[in-house]
Amino acid sequence: MEHKNNKILQLSQLGIEERIKHISSDLWIGYEKADLILGTLEEMLLYSRSVRMANILIVGDTNNGKTSIVNRFTNLHLPKIDAETGMIYRPVLYVQSPTKPDEKLFYVNILDELRAPFRTNDRLETNQRQVLEILRRNQTKILIVDEVQQILAGNSTAQHNFRNVLKFLSNKLRICIVAVGVIEAYNALQVDPQLANRFEPMTLSKWNLDINFQRLLKSFEVLMPLQKTSDIAINKDIVTKIYTMSEGLIGEVSNIIKRAAIMAIKDNTEKITLETLSKINYTPPSKRRFKSFQ
Repeated sequence: MEHKNNKILQLSQLGIEERIKHISSDLWIGYEKADLILGTLEEMLLYSRSVRMANILIVGDTNNGKTSIVNRFTNLHLPKIDAETGMIYRPVLYVQSPTKPDEKLFYVNILDELRAPFRTNDRLETNQRQVLEILRRNQTKILIVDEVQQILAGNSTAQHNFRNVLKFLSNKLRICIVAVGVIEAYNALQVDPQLANRFEPMTLSKWNLDINFQRLLKSFEVLMPLQKTSDIAINKDIVTKIYTMSEGLIGEVSNIIKRAAIMAIKDNTEKITLETLSKINYTPPSKRRFKSFQ
C-alpha cells in the first residue's frame, strides 16, 4: 500500500466504524477541469470592483461535480470575524435558487444563508435593502447561485424579473456572480442578451474512458482506507465496469467506489474487485426509473 499517504495508512488499521465514517465523508478529488474552475474563482476574488464585474456560469450534467467545486471554494473562504471590531468578513456567499423564479424568495434564501433575522411578511423592498446592507458590510465579493435552471419554472414575466435581480445585485454591489446549473441553466440566461454576454460558460463534460478517467480512479483509490491494493485504475475490466456503471459522471464514480470500499471492509476482502462491484447492485443513472410495485 505504498501508494497511500500516512494518514490513510493509519486509517486502514482502524475499526470498521471509523473507516466507514471516513469513506462516507465529503472527500475532495482534484482534477484538471476542477482546478481550472477553482483557479478562475480565486482570480475573481482579486478583481477590483468595477461597473461591469466578471461573471461565470458553471454548467454540466446532474451529479458531475458542479456543486462539489463551488462548495470546495466556499469552504476555502469561510467567513471571518475581526477580533477588534467584531465585524464579519464574508468574501464568498453560496446560496440556492428558489424552486421558482421569485424575487422575494431569493432574497429570503440569501438572508437565511446569512443567518440574518427577517420577518416573512416583510415587503420585497425591505428584504432587498437588508441583503444589500449586509453584503456591503460583509465585503462580499462573489455570490454563488446554484440551481439557476430553476428560473425556467415560472412564467416569462417571473423569469424576466428574476434575471433582472441577478443584474441588479451585480451592478449595485459590484460583485461577481457565479451561476451554477445543468444545461437548462445556460438556456435560462441566454434568453437575456445582456446576461448571455456577461456570463462566461465553463462546462463540466462527462468523462471519457481514457487515461484521465484512470487517473481519476487512482485519486479515489488512494483515499480509501483499505488494507489491500485494489488497482482499480490499471485493471482494465474494473476500469470499464466502473465507467459503465457511472456513465462518465464523477458523482456516480464517487458513490460506486465508496459503496464498494465499504463492502470490501464489511466482507473482509479489503480490496475492490469485479465481484465487489457486482455485489453493491448499483443501478446506472439512465436506468433509474420509478416502477409500480404490485
